[in-house]
Parts: sequence; structure tokens; C-alpha cells
Amino acid sequence: MDAVQQHPTLVLSPRYTPDSQALWRAAIQRGWNVQRLTHWTEPPPVPINAPVVLYLEGGFAHTIAESLGLKLPEPPDRWLPQLSIEYRQRQIQLTTMEAAQALLPAFVKPPNDKRFPAKVYLSPAELPAEAADLPVLVAEVVVWEKEFRCFVLDRQLRTASLYARYAAPQDDADFACTAEEYAELEQFLQRLFADELIELPQAVVIDVGVIAGRGWAVVELNAAWGAGIYGCDPAQVLEVVRYATEPL
Repeated sequence: MDAVQQHPTLVLSPRYTPDSQALWRAAIQRGWNVQRLTHWTEPPPVPINAPVVLYLEGGFAHTIAESLGLKLPEPPDRWLPQLSIEYRQRQIQLTTMEAAQALLPAFVKPPNDKRFPAKVYLSPAELPAEAADLPVLVAEVVVWEKEFRCFVLDRQLRTASLYARYAAPQDDADFACTAEEYAELEQFLQRLFADELIELPQAVVIDVGVIAGRGWAVVELNAAWGAGIYGCDPAQVLEVVRYATEPL
């Protein structure tokens, strides 16, 4: 007799957010188990049925994953700077906090965390007090006409939503876009995914948009296991997040 296939268990952080609640509902509808952590830094008090899918936030996420014998891969720090200019449409480099001082004004952000605000810094005095050798991404200042969040699995777009127009959040507009805008988004992503020189994780979030005067470009790459879903379809988000957790 074939073994009965276990439904995945979705593990959520202690904080109740609209995103975690949306994924909770999507998981329940699929017959998954759902377990919410009760402590920010400790593993669940009871055993979890495998396979385990993590959707977590904050710096504690990796600690929780390791305690469960899992890992949460991050996009490579150099992915965006090494991406062809054809797809990023602006100058970007990976450098240190100390070296970034000579490159201002510029958009500065940590590669894969939120230890300081990602924004345009005009002078060294505005930069946060961080270690001189801290890796940072420094990008040319541009104007984004619109920006989309895209959940991608196996180089296929599963769901997307428009989260900003000229840096203004689109939550009041339900993250909606026109059919023409969505078609243009799909065309750009198809070109990106068809390029065999571009390496992508199996499950990942890609933010893309339109730079004023330049056209479509990649904003950044994000880990799917903790990315905000904005107006994306929770059911499709869950299918991507399912493959963002890996065994150690």
C-alpha cells in the first residue's frame, strides 16, 4: 500500500498580520496544517508534522529554521549588481558602508535585511551608524513610475500586484493595475526568464517596475519566505512559499 502523503505544515510568526492571516486561510482551504509560533526566538513547543513550510519575519527567522533542521536561502548579495544593464537600467554596485560615503547622493540599502532604511541618502552624515565594512548596495537615483511584486516558481510568474506608483503605496487602490500594464509586466518577465545567463532560485520574489525615461527594469530580488504579499493571490503565494524552505 502506498504511504499516505502528509499535508504540509505552514509555520507562522507570533505576530498576526494581514499577510500571515491571508496565507493561513489559503493553507486551511488546501487542507494544510497551520501552526503559529508563540515565541519570537524559540521553536514550537510541540512537534510539527513534516513537510514544514516557513513564512516568517525578522532576524529570528533563520534561528527558528535551524532549530527545525531547515534553512531559509537568501538571494545572493551580488545578484542585482551582476545583472545585465539591460534588465536593471541603472548603475548599482555592492560595496561597504565606508565606501558608500564617497558615492552619495545615492540609493543605499542592505542586500538582504532591513537593519537600516533603504532610501536615498544625500550626504555621509545621513547614513546610519553601522560597521564600516558592512556590505551595502549603492544604486543610481532614479524615478520609478510603478513597481510590481512578483512571486515566481520555476521561472514562471504565479501572481503579481502593483504595490507603488511614483513611490506612493497602492493599498488604497487595492494594488490594482490595468490589463495593458499587466501584459507589459508579463512580457518583461518572459524576456528575463528566457535569458539562460540569469540564475534564479526555484522559489523567489522579484520586484520589477518602470523607470521614468528608461523603461522596464528589475527593482530587486527577495526571499519568498518572508516577503509581503501586497495584492497578490494568497493561494499562489503559498505555492511559491512552499518551495522557499529547504533542508539543512
